[in-house]
Amino acid sequence: MLAVNTYELVNTGADLERISRELATHPHIGVDTETTALDPYRGQIRLLQLATPTKVYILDLFNLPGDALTPIKDVLQADRPVKVLHNAKFDAKMLLHHFGIELGRLFDTMLASQLIAAGDTSQKHSLVEVVRRYLGQTVDKTQRTSDWSRLELTPAQLAYAAEDVSVLLALRRVMVEKLKQLRLVEAARLEFEAVVPTAAMELAGMPLDREAWQALVKDLESRRTVLEDRLQELLAELLPATDLFGRAEINFNSPPQVLELLQRLGLPVTGTTEAELLPFKNHPIVATLLEYRSVQKLLSTYGRSLLDHLHPVTGRLHGDFHQIGTPTGRYSCSDPNLQQVPNLPEVRRAFAAPPGRMLIVADYSQIELRILADFSQDQRLLEAFLNNIDLHRLTASLMFKVPLDAVTKEQRAIAKTINYGLAYGMGAAGLAARIETSVAEAERLMATYFDIYRKVAEWLRAAGDTAVAVGHSRSQSGRLWNFRFDPFDREQVATIQRLGKNAPIQGTSADILKRAMRLVHDGLKPYDARIVNSIHDEIVVEVAASQAEEAAAVVRQQMVAAGQEFIKTVPVEVDVTISPAWLK
Repeated sequence: MLAVNTYELVNTGADLERISRELATHPHIGVDTETTALDPYRGQIRLLQLATPTKVYILDLFNLPGDALTPIKDVLQADRPVKVLHNAKFDAKMLLHHFGIELGRLFDTMLASQLIAAGDTSQKHSLVEVVRRYLGQTVDKTQRTSDWSRLELTPAQLAYAAEDVSVLLALRRVMVEKLKQLRLVEAARLEFEAVVPTAAMELAGMPLDREAWQALVKDLESRRTVLEDRLQELLAELLPATDLFGRAEINFNSPPQVLELLQRLGLPVTGTTEAELLPFKNHPIVATLLEYRSVQKLLSTYGRSLLDHLHPVTGRLHGDFHQIGTPTGRYSCSDPNLQQVPNLPEVRRAFAAPPGRMLIVADYSQIELRILADFSQDQRLLEAFLNNIDLHRLTASLMFKVPLDAVTKEQRAIAKTINYGLAYGMGAAGLAARIETSVAEAERLMATYFDIYRKVAEWLRAAGDTAVAVGHSRSQSGRLWNFRFDPFDREQVATIQRLGKNAPIQGTSADILKRAMRLVHDGLKPYDARIVNSIHDEIVVEVAASQAEEAAAVVRQQMVAAGQEFIKTVPVEVDVTISPAWLK
């Protein structure tokens, strides 16, 4: 059990000026809240706990008028003292929604723990686990789910609230040294600065037109029925009716049954993933099955269930964005996942702005290839970006030895697959499956590509070899991903080489996006605009229609500025669209 510092329970506004002056004298203060619910729209903040190295102040907000918090609000919004929180996004949302408080400079012990873990998914990052791991102490969380709305709080509740916040300053001291030791200070700065923009994005929510979505789902369900009937008709034509493969027996959503079916049809398939089926897409059963699966996946992943996520208070979708959702630093999202909504016009059209508002859809143009050009300093790649030449067309022209204006659509598609695929460490077998050719031909194309872009080949080889030799990779900010593998296992080594090629690129792309979130959030403050979604290299902003053009220019400017902080020798381009819906 941690020793709880002396705490003072504050029930009146008379002492807030004194407390705020005391807090302002410290370089760091601990901050925590206790709330009546986890949802800011359905819960209230009962307690606001503020810790110095020697004392904890517990503000009972049920007994304090909102305007009395002004002195404390000034402290929380200032750059100094630095606010130390655990899972700061939660408290940031609560404070922003209920009191209009936008936290100033902060340190998040949960994000710091995730950065230090460097991709080790076995480590957990709750306050209990982090305190145990870094301080060797225990935190009693039995009061966490107690009733925080009661008229009078118990001594146990107050002691719990004081304990939670009092430990944060000690945690920060230990974690700062660890971040410095691992050279993660810059990555931590990016993450901490992205907390408030991420909290504000979740609070804003993504708009969805309920009626448009219902109509889309109804159409998809009809298409699924038609496709399933078509599969049954094809099956009846190709195979004699049997109990196993009769209409009532085959489940097209069952990989084992589909595999057995395709093998009975004489197809040499060993699996039923999309990559494994694509080489046989000219077969009528496979073509129809792939189309059926795309519709079924959309319905099962989103479908009518997406409407269950519409918030009863706001009528919007409030996804849970995880800042360090992958070891490379990319966001992930859940409940619902707003990052994997298919980029299909009929789907995105349902995500429509309310009347009088528009959506600004801004995404980086070929950001990972620009990062690769900057890292590798390959002259041909640099010249393509510096002269605004279509990189995929140029690659096709060089690979297939045809003039730029003679490049076919198919040749450009192959070049595009290679440009992106090799940046992800794709091998010959993967390329062959993607472009539907033999492995030998894929190897020849890759050899041609690397002969053209020799510096790219050198950089990728060095990145993969370095990852194996030192056991980790870093992004431009220093974000770290430690690899755990058996150096005598050739398959594991090959996997690390592939990850080592992609991790610095994807990680730097994540760095840029995090920086852009902060710059865009700050740049939009003069406007009636707010970030409502973020997808890897894309930011979606909802804005008043009358301000859309001006705000879009700000979004582009700030995103370019973020990219230029990390990419020095290649221009950064951002494609911006203003639309009533989530369309480019």
